[in-house]
Amino acid sequence: MQTAIGVDLGGSHVSAAVVTEDGAIRNQHEEDLDDLKFEAVIAALDTVIGAALKDAGNVAGIGIGSPGNIDAASGAVLFSPNFGWTNAPLGETLRTRFSVPVYVANDARCATLGEHAFGTGRLTKDFVLLTLGTGIGGGIVAAGELLLGNRWGAGEIGHHQIRPRDGFVCGCGKIGCFEAQASGTGLIRHAFAVASSFPRSPLLDVPREKLSSKKIRRAAQAGDGHALAAWKNFTEDLSIGLANIIAFTNPERIALGGGVSTAADFMLDAVRPRVDELTTMVPRGTTQIVIAALGNDAGQVGAATMALRGGLTTGSALAV
Repeated sequence: MQTAIGVDLGGSHVSAAVVTEDGAIRNQHEEDLDDLKFEAVIAALDTVIGAALKDAGNVAGIGIGSPGNIDAASGAVLFSPNFGWTNAPLGETLRTRFSVPVYVANDARCATLGEHAFGTGRLTKDFVLLTLGTGIGGGIVAAGELLLGNRWGAGEIGHHQIRPRDGFVCGCGKIGCFEAQASGTGLIRHAFAVASSFPRSPLLDVPREKLSSKKIRRAAQAGDGHALAAWKNFTEDLSIGLANIIAFTNPERIALGGGVSTAADFMLDAVRPRVDELTTMVPRGTTQIVIAALGNDAGQVGAATMALRGGLTTGSALAV
């Protein structure tokens, strides 16, 4: 059975796994990233990929999922606000270090490929993955192919605006982006936005920098009024964005991943009926909304699958 190395490059750590052609992970290696300068990140990649290659022996290639806009031909990171990189030669640099093909793509698109091939998207032709964490990442599969776009930017679902007049300011600079309203960060912002109505809320006893989306969600599940008010506003914004995605792409299934999705049924029970109410031009109830299956492994599985297939799509030519 063929194997490949799947690498998930994040803002705080990098991990590399040996992945088989059926999507199974055999070994994983991880390094923390204390320095996001290009040379320091390359050194960390050297370490984890080298360790994975020792475990694997012969591999078909190395696939890397990186934040940012990636040039599909060269594997260069054209722009990554997470790392502060512009035109960083990630693919070219790693090809000088390893004697197997190296493929680089956006990390959220890699996760979408992994979830489509081996998770909740399996056997679907039209599928969307959303990763709900600090921000919102994801990707779109249409007619069985991952959409890359004219300049490899398709799938930036988090940056369509749902509240352009009265929403929160997004990290991209716009107001009311889906990411600003319906990510884990968005839930925290909703909690602060309604705080004045709950002056005795236990959540206000938590230092501002320590308040997490998980604490708010757990408080909402326990019936706390402040948390429930924030949760209601958060799930309303999440539902608006999901209904928009259904109108844009008409998928068979939308999978919700990322840390916020651990709310599972508590989230789905709030979102599903509201999305149906907001769905108009597509028959209601024809898009399933589910929790993603692969969790944090989706990026590594997808990156390795990219290497095994020779690209994110059947027609792509990600640099070899």
